[in-house]
Amino acid sequence: MSNFVSRKIKSDLKFVYSENSTVSIIFSSNEDLLGVAGEFNNNIKELEKITDTSIYSRGNSIILKNDQKKNEIIKNAISFLYDQYIINGSIEKKDIISSVNKFMIDEKNNSKENINYIIKTPKKSVIPRSEKQKSYVKALRDSDVVISCGPAGTGKTFLAVAVALTMLLDKKIERIILSRPAVEAGERLGFLPGDMREKVDPYLRPLYDSLYDLLDFEKIQKKIEVGDIEIAPLAFMRGRTLKNSFAILDEAQNATDTQIKMFLTRIGENSKIVINGDPSQIDLPNKLLSGLNRSKKLLGHLKEISVIDFDHTDVVRHPLVSKIVKAYSDQKTD
Repeated sequence: MSNFVSRKIKSDLKFVYSENSTVSIIFSSNEDLLGVAGEFNNNIKELEKITDTSIYSRGNSIILKNDQKKNEIIKNAISFLYDQYIINGSIEKKDIISSVNKFMIDEKNNSKENINYIIKTPKKSVIPRSEKQKSYVKALRDSDVVISCGPAGTGKTFLAVAVALTMLLDKKIERIILSRPAVEAGERLGFLPGDMREKVDPYLRPLYDSLYDLLDFEKIQKKIEVGDIEIAPLAFMRGRTLKNSFAILDEAQNATDTQIKMFLTRIGENSKIVINGDPSQIDLPNKLLSGLNRSKKLLGHLKEISVIDFDHTDVVRHPLVSKIVKAYSDQKTD
């Protein structure tokens, strides 16, 4: 990361507290304030809507006039959005939503330390939004095999693809392999219309979406054409040895014990394997056939393998998603 970015992140916003529970967040320049507030203060309006708070923009400051707890939440959120703007040059709606997650990295954490977890891709820099995501990014970089479990929206696939892409662009590996079970089709792809790519693409669309969010469409297509990126159903992995590769198995809750063992034993020299899944979303006819939880129990003690368990507190989509996930999870324990 450039010295410019490091310097800007470390140049703290100024926070002024008044006796009437008002907090002023002072920016070093109007340009930075405009970048965070957005055109016509649209980012601020979205933040107000999500948090049910009052936020004002005046001069080169943002003024918070709420109770102490809400002021702290908004202060943390704006600090996060400021870092996001400095690193990426823009703020997306999903960043605003994530910024109010109370488990997100906030100003109490050392900003210099957080820089180590930023994943720099050509289109954007990806910042872990929770302590568990930071642990996951570290595991993706340091471990030979990573097994992660958790609900949708926790960043399992996106972060893994981001780390894999940076390693490919830095020439630390030669190929990315993205796979998932086509369980919806019973893996009997021959009965589906079209050529092989037309058959499997609908099942692999989430993996494509992650790639296109990180690198231009044309560049992704070129890398797929030359074989630098391969996207294929799990059934196509049998009999292969993956060398100098970063292989990700997504939706692994729909893979059997035998299939997960097959995928893990493909690992070759200078390669990483990531197994991602959500045990609460098993689509197999017999849910007991899922091999995801068994792989955690059998392999979690090995030093080369990291196991990361996410929960509803790590969800970084709309805050309502976290509440929905928790409600269903609580129902299972009743």
